[in-house]
Amino acid sequence: WILCSVLEVDRLNLYLHGVELLNDARFNKIQTIIGRRTTRYPLQYILEESWFYGRKFFVSPSVMVPTPETELLCEQAIRFVRQQQLATPKILDLGVGSGVIAVTLAIEIPTAFVVGLDISNEALAVARRNATQLCRCFRIEFRQSDFFSAVRPGERFDLIASNPPYIAEPDYAGLQPEVLADPKIAMTAGEEGLDAIRAILDKAPDHLAPGGRIMFEIGFDQAEKVAAITERDSRYD
Repeated sequence: WILCSVLEVDRLNLYLHGVELLNDARFNKIQTIIGRRTTRYPLQYILEESWFYGRKFFVSPSVMVPTPETELLCEQAIRFVRQQQLATPKILDLGVGSGVIAVTLAIEIPTAFVVGLDISNEALAVARRNATQLCRCFRIEFRQSDFFSAVRPGERFDLIASNPPYIAEPDYAGLQPEVLADPKIAMTAGEEGLDAIRAILDKAPDHLAPGGRIMFEIGFDQAEKVAAITERDSRYD
């Protein structure tokens, strides 16, 4: 990854032409990057790039580094939307971050209109940059929003997708250094890690179209607790 980034080649051309492209300046840059990485600072932040769903996204410390688990979320979301066979599906990405969900769904579902919300202006700037570079379309609208505050009255979506904060506050300090480099606001959600999920589940039914679905990531030990929240809410029958 480091060599491909510094030499500006893909992996195949790294093997074919890497030696030819390596000079003293690039070698020194590689050494500097390796030095930073040995401190456990995320490589994605150092290189300002992260691969997601086969595409290279720009990332900065203002956003979380995308993970393979979020790719699984996108796979499920794409499958669901395609099965609905809607002419113009409307999708909401709640907590858009770097924009990997919003941009990926907009590209993979060409007829979709996507709204991406985030409380952080810095994150929205990163998402807009990725949308411009990768999507080059006008089917993504970004809004600054605390949960659903920027969703318009009566506005409904066929899919609400989210990678919300779900780390319990007591568990935060014990995370790996690479994870601790992510913005804390995008990670922690109260004593049980469920504050954001509760807020989403409380308002999501008001913004789902008939037959719509909500999909979001949760912690590895939160399935029963999240299921209990929905079981107590008749809107999720």
